[in-house]
Amino acid sequence: MPGGKKKKLTKAERLKLLQEEEERRLREEEEARLRYEKEEQERLEIQRLEKEKWRQLEEKDRQRRREELEELYLLEVCFPEAEKLKQETRLLSRWKHYIQCDGSPDPSVSQELNTFITLWKEETNETFEQVIEKSKLVLSLIEKLKLILMETPLYELEDKTIKQYQGSILQLQELLHLKFNVATEILLRHASTLADLDSGNMERIIHGENLTLYIWANLKKNPRHRSVRFSETQIGFEIPRILAASDIALRLFHTHYDHITPLRPMPPPPPLPEEENTPTVPEIVKEEVKVVEEAVNQEDQEESRQQESESNLINEEEVRVEDQGDLVHEVRTVSVKEESEPPKCEPKIALLSKKISAAQLLLIKNAPEKPGIFEENEVDLFQFTTLGGVYNLEILELPPQCKPVKGWMIVELLKEGLQKYTYPPETVEDNETENAFPPIEVTVEIHENVVFFEDPEVVRWDAEGQYWRTDGISNISYKQKERLITFSLDTFGPITLIQDTHINMPYQSWELRPMDSNTVLLTVTTVFTELQIQIKENLCMLASIKLKDQEHLSILEGKWMAPVPFIIALKEAGLNIFPSEYSHFYVVMNSKLPLVEMKAYRQMALLSSAFAFGWSKWNMLCSSTKVVFKVREHLAEEPAESPPWELLLFSGDRAQRLRVDEDSECFSEALREDTEFHATLLHMVKDFASPEAMDRVRAAQCLVIDSVCHLLFSTRLLSYS
Repeated sequence: MPGGKKKKLTKAERLKLLQEEEERRLREEEEARLRYEKEEQERLEIQRLEKEKWRQLEEKDRQRRREELEELYLLEVCFPEAEKLKQETRLLSRWKHYIQCDGSPDPSVSQELNTFITLWKEETNETFEQVIEKSKLVLSLIEKLKLILMETPLYELEDKTIKQYQGSILQLQELLHLKFNVATEILLRHASTLADLDSGNMERIIHGENLTLYIWANLKKNPRHRSVRFSETQIGFEIPRILAASDIALRLFHTHYDHITPLRPMPPPPPLPEEENTPTVPEIVKEEVKVVEEAVNQEDQEESRQQESESNLINEEEVRVEDQGDLVHEVRTVSVKEESEPPKCEPKIALLSKKISAAQLLLIKNAPEKPGIFEENEVDLFQFTTLGGVYNLEILELPPQCKPVKGWMIVELLKEGLQKYTYPPETVEDNETENAFPPIEVTVEIHENVVFFEDPEVVRWDAEGQYWRTDGISNISYKQKERLITFSLDTFGPITLIQDTHINMPYQSWELRPMDSNTVLLTVTTVFTELQIQIKENLCMLASIKLKDQEHLSILEGKWMAPVPFIIALKEAGLNIFPSEYSHFYVVMNSKLPLVEMKAYRQMALLSSAFAFGWSKWNMLCSSTKVVFKVREHLAEEPAESPPWELLLFSGDRAQRLRVDEDSECFSEALREDTEFHATLLHMVKDFASPEAMDRVRAAQCLVIDSVCHLLFSTRLLSYS
């Protein structure tokens, strides 16, 4: 048509188009509705099948839970058996000491220790070398008392016994310090006879097994001799002119142990069950079952009231399936079968087992609140640890010197004994200024067996407040290769070095694997180091230590020790991977429910002779009521072909294999295809374990299991990694 004009639609045509459009819209809506209904039916059917499958798994779990719990309880008898063996070892040790009759006291017997202290106080005129020799015995007595307090279960210690032992430790420490002072005074009386021919002053270095004495006597009083360096070392002082011209002696007394820091109070003992009517293993299971049946009945009643809406019921079941940490599913267990009589368990063993469980639970319970209020500049000893011992820095008044007279040595004895020289003086004359008493520069050597991962901080002891403080120290310089630290002090006194207690926490990863049937290797990797600890019987050994950017050989490597002394030794060496009850205030941790954590460690220890366990990144993403870790069978030290890791989720009352693995993009608690869940880790690994592995688990030595369990409780790998 001319001009390209479109033909105008008639009214009938327009109505027809609108009608077709409306019919198409209605048809599409109907198709969408039918498609949605079909998809919804399919979804509901899938959920119904999953719900039915889950119900079948739960029913299967109920039917066998009692049997699984009983088998676990019978295996856990190894813990009271190990405790009985350790008790016998402690008694045997006391008996051996008694029949040796070597003259050394039993520190746990107050009468013997008091006699020893009284007799040593009466001994006079002992040289420093003699006191050092005697100090070995005294320090061993202190160590024994500390180990008794640490190794003896809290439920066996009475308050008066704890106070007695701690009081004895303080008495021995004070007496040892007094003896060292007397020996120093005797040494200084003979300073003139021991003077160096070149300088005219006395300089001595006396080494002991646990201490080193550096002492310098200013006999010449030359004001230009202001640099004191002990021969063949870089250890020494830079003193001001006023001290260089005074009758003084400088003493650097380095004790390789900390005798200054007050003893920490012992934690209260855990609540204990009554010995009368002690429940046996079957009774414990029945008690659990009773609680479970009540919970299950409550749940069934709730479900029956909600049958009106199928979708609501399905949604509710979805929530319960997803959140297995709910209390009902935490306690869902088993119906009691009265027709079969369960095996009996000795009441005394059952009581001891409950005591041990209570004590283990106490080990991983966190303190409810922060430990007190600290003064300004006071060191928080829950956050920091003293390392390398104590450097007792003192300026002493030079006592009257021995003089030879007609073949005799005559010396004036002062009633007040060894006196400290006050610097700076309490009163300053008008013509004297503060610049006349500048800080004293000190250079000391760090103990070779101590590891510092960062530059150490120097702190001084406040005798009045009885705490370490950070002020009064300046110009700190640390030479890592030479292991020398230089600093300036306003006043002399005890000095020590501190490091953050939690510098190696949280851990980056960990692994626990058997080396053979009765040896287990625990590897803990931190930001700065990797520690490998071997466990055999009731002994632990530092197998290797790898430090980043440092070369270090520890004297602990290759040395077998009992677990408690081993943990103490690692802490004193700066290799602290053992959280305290207050550590959660200072470390970003992955807090887990103590009861869940306790059950996980116990069952991991039971399986440690045949299975390897490892860190999983998903442990941080699950709730505090569950833990996630890797596990696989491990029968040979270096297997030709290692089986793949299985990822397990454990809530204390239920273990299951997860569908996700370490390489998955996101975390899910979904159950792995064609697997079931069990009441214990033992029966969970049974699903994929070989008969040889389970035989090794049943034949494992109780002391090895107990030691592994102790280290797991001490490191708390599931919460601090």
